[in-house]
Amino acid sequence: MSACVLGVAAWIRDPLNSVLTLTAHTRLEEAAILSYSSPLHPVLLSVCCFLIIIAMVGYCGALRGDLLLLAWYFCSLLLIFCVELASAVWTYEQPSVQISDMISLKSRMQNYGLQRYQWLTHTWDSIQTQFQCCGVIYFTDWLEMTEMDTPPDSCCSNQYPGCAGHAHLHDLSDLHQEGCGPRVFSFVRGSGALQALRLLGVALGVAQIVAMALSLTLMWALCYGRREPPPHPDPPHQDVGATLEMERLT
Repeated sequence: MSACVLGVAAWIRDPLNSVLTLTAHTRLEEAAILSYSSPLHPVLLSVCCFLIIIAMVGYCGALRGDLLLLAWYFCSLLLIFCVELASAVWTYEQPSVQISDMISLKSRMQNYGLQRYQWLTHTWDSIQTQFQCCGVIYFTDWLEMTEMDTPPDSCCSNQYPGCAGHAHLHDLSDLHQEGCGPRVFSFVRGSGALQALRLLGVALGVAQIVAMALSLTLMWALCYGRREPPPHPDPPHQDVGATLEMERLT
């Protein structure tokens, strides 16, 4: 489960970095940080890496019936669970952002393609490719906000050099029809991957509680099984004469 959390977190990282770069110093950046700081907090990701090692130790302890390893496993899970709970509570806050805030992204289009703003050009291309969108509201935003005659090639559903110019003159269906504003807004408010990551985090916490309960049960069973059995009482002394008399009568 920890490996699944790390995998989903790595999957979200790339589009999140692009969104944070494009929305720098705006309310959108603050909202994105609030949405993703809790599940992508460095403390929580480090804990997931550590949990993989702890799981191996717990498996070895259960397989060998080693009380020391099981005790270390239980204490580590308890400590990590407290850290996860504290980090989640400390970083939890609902973002305050409106769809109208997406209009501010238009100001980031004017420097597209300039030599000194290559990082912004790369960010716009990444956003439009990853989210399959074009412009902020519609692809005509590029013609309105810049001196470009056609949208960037990253707006094409099938990208190749000059694809946007060809699509703009012949077939607009080759361009992404939805603007990046609604897509970025949905991502900031919480994408499907973010919801899956949150559910995985909750499931991981529940699994830790179950694992701690099971490890305590196993340690108790091992301790009880290693106790020396109580000495058996001696059989009661039988009267020899009575025994012989019974045999004679028989």
